Amino acid sequence: MKWLKRIAGCLMLAGLVTGCGQRRPVLHVYNWADYIKPALVRQFEREFNCRVVIDTFDSNEAMFARLRAGATGYDVIFPSSYMVQIMVQHDMLLPLDHALIPNIEHLDPAYLSMAADKECVYAVPYMISNAGLAYRADRVENVEPTWAMLDREDLRGRMTMLDDMRETIGAALKYLGYSLNTRNIEELEAARDVVIRWKRNLAKFENEQYKNGIASGEFLLVHGYNGDIMQVMEENEQVVYIVPEEGVSIALDEMVIPVGARQPELAHAFINFLHRPEVAAANTEYVFFLCPNVSAYELIDPELLENPAINLTPHILAKSEVIEDLGEVNRLYTRIWDAIKAAD
Repeated sequence: MKWLKRIAGCLMLAGLVTGCGQRRPVLHVYNWADYIKPALVRQFEREFNCRVVIDTFDSNEAMFARLRAGATGYDVIFPSSYMVQIMVQHDMLLPLDHALIPNIEHLDPAYLSMAADKECVYAVPYMISNAGLAYRADRVENVEPTWAMLDREDLRGRMTMLDDMRETIGAALKYLGYSLNTRNIEELEAARDVVIRWKRNLAKFENEQYKNGIASGEFLLVHGYNGDIMQVMEENEQVVYIVPEEGVSIALDEMVIPVGARQPELAHAFINFLHRPEVAAANTEYVFFLCPNVSAYELIDPELLENPAINLTPHILAKSEVIEDLGEVNRLYTRIWDAIKAAD
């Protein structure tokens, strides 16, 4: 009889383990690297009795290409606003159920107005960022807040720019006084020539290693995102972020649910969770990007909230732009970018 009891006990334990597994769904997230506070992910897992698995991408185009090539299984993705437009055009996104995301009432109207999807039909804003320059204060002299710093031959081989078509061509366009959303071929060709000139001074184009490189001193001047650089600045006081006077790109990254998501309700819960004011504030203070959540602002360290690297000054903001989807003109940017990459 004892062996029967042991078998029954084992079967009961196996049933409990299986049952727990069934009750603990997995939320698959596709996000930029280092773009959410890990403690908040663990909090969500506890509250919703689930697991969160995060894969990362380093550019909108790389993410889009992977999905178009057949990658599936993601429940929440974090594209920039212009990429949301493209994904909608390709029928890649599910419409959102606002009844499951009541915290969208906290969205900052000033930043929501920048979004391509202002009614949040398919996307909810997550973070605001800008791309400027960072340098090593202990190694670089005569610094000025201008894209012309990339012409510094004394820094040749010790600088990087983002391996991102729109960001890097956009930097040259702003340097020349043009819109980073221009459709003018002559302006784009002029920007191409500027980036090729800058390229001769660069160590490389890249999107991730610049953070460790500027921290270690391998690179002395880098083109990068404000929050990424401010994370480095927390560890190394010699790293300084500057916003070029000519203006910068403003990225509005958003949260979307792709067609084919296996956990759409949990995905809505995750989006809603990230816009709880206390969660949005904690996330902002960790990643150093601004979550456009009005109710969170009063919970954020005022010194951080007033930092011009996070909240651009009105003067710079007036010269800056959100990257837009340009439809068929995107092919022209691709051709310009290919020419830049092929140039010596």
